[in-house]
Amino acid sequence: MVDNADIKCKSPGGSRPVTCTGPSSFDLGPGYQAPIVRKVYKRRFIGVAHLALLNIVVSWDWVTYPTVPVTSAEFLGVSVNAITWLSTSTLFAYCVSAPFVFHTVERMGLRGSNIVASVLLLVGNWIRYAGTVSAVKNYGVVMFGQIVIGLAQPFCLSTPSKFSDSWFTDQGRTSATAIATLANPLGAALGQFANPYLAKIPDDLPRMVLIISIISSVASLPSLFIPSKPPTPPSAAAAVNRTPLLVAFKDIAEKRDFWLLSLPFSIYVALFNSTITLINQAVIPYGATEEEAGIAGGILIGAGLLGAAIISPLNDRFKWYTGTIRILFPITCAMYISLVFAPASSWGIWPTYLVCAILGFSSFSLVPVLLELLAELTFPHSPEIGSTISWLGGQIFGAVFIIAQSAMIAGPTGNPPYNMHKSLVFSAIMSGVLLPLPLLLNLFGDRTVRQREQIHDEVITTALGTV
Repeated sequence: MVDNADIKCKSPGGSRPVTCTGPSSFDLGPGYQAPIVRKVYKRRFIGVAHLALLNIVVSWDWVTYPTVPVTSAEFLGVSVNAITWLSTSTLFAYCVSAPFVFHTVERMGLRGSNIVASVLLLVGNWIRYAGTVSAVKNYGVVMFGQIVIGLAQPFCLSTPSKFSDSWFTDQGRTSATAIATLANPLGAALGQFANPYLAKIPDDLPRMVLIISIISSVASLPSLFIPSKPPTPPSAAAAVNRTPLLVAFKDIAEKRDFWLLSLPFSIYVALFNSTITLINQAVIPYGATEEEAGIAGGILIGAGLLGAAIISPLNDRFKWYTGTIRILFPITCAMYISLVFAPASSWGIWPTYLVCAILGFSSFSLVPVLLELLAELTFPHSPEIGSTISWLGGQIFGAVFIIAQSAMIAGPTGNPPYNMHKSLVFSAIMSGVLLPLPLLLNLFGDRTVRQREQIHDEVITTALGTV
């Protein structure tokens, strides 16, 4: 607790807030003044909306060509497998630029990170458009554009927890993180539904890429006008001086509870990415149509967004983070096991729809809760460090899983031909192996969650007792 003798508070009179100066159990910096009345700004909603918009377009860009693989392959004169690599290369590009997020946010703030993402999005979109409309239909140029877009993704996907920590109180942080983060799969869903209508035949492909490039360009412009942080922090914890990067990395690497969450987060994100990528190939061999397979993918994402919309506000209010993960992780694991058997069910596609709905609901609901817990576990270090490490792992494992599970597809002599039974078994095994880790959180040693609110409450309690 804070020593009352070391903290001096004063009331300037009237309705102006009481302020305090002095040390705390965390480094608030010399001469820090902690406002007793929390101050939030309406412009924070504009910032969340813009961050969500960036995540929508970067994900839509990611699935531009793979959502119409045959059309894209015919137009560019390559194989369908080459089109799949346009998506996989984006995941690997994410891994290259993710380490630079730490330095960018530390030196340039959130505004600088958004500007970097926007510039890369602009460049990548128009490079691949040039490759698409060129006389020789240059696949290499298109691939380069996709890689540049992949470099942009971590600068907007890894920062929502940092933004919510800087702009929101504990009454809205989880929801703000959910809105900005889950906009990413929403962008993929938009691509899955819209792209087949925008490019019905190969000659429509340049028009589709042009439309997406224009939308991405418009979404990038507000980055110049969104500030990194509010004039005054929303809580005392938001004003804590963050530690240098090297010190933060060393400290986080030694935190057992961080790895109990970060490793399952990465693996489950990877499993979800591979599932949404390969769901069509999983159900079509058993008699499902392409339209039914598309509906399964839509249910997976739609139910997920619904789940996050329900669970995130509840956690903002009741702060039941550990209880939530102890319920949702086993449900998610059970659905990966169920997905092994659902496509072959004698009841047709309906069991797959049900499994996808529950899997999407539990998976999406976990993401903002886990990101909020990771921010707590890494406090007083900057929140984007833990989230970037975890997302980076998800992208690396996701790319590896997609390649590995694609190689597990049965051949023409399979029963049925080209089934993905082994690939689905792989997903079930991986989800089961990692399941015990998050369930161990806070069972041993000190409880490490809600540290940000603890420091805020310390300052307020001391101030009210000394005024």
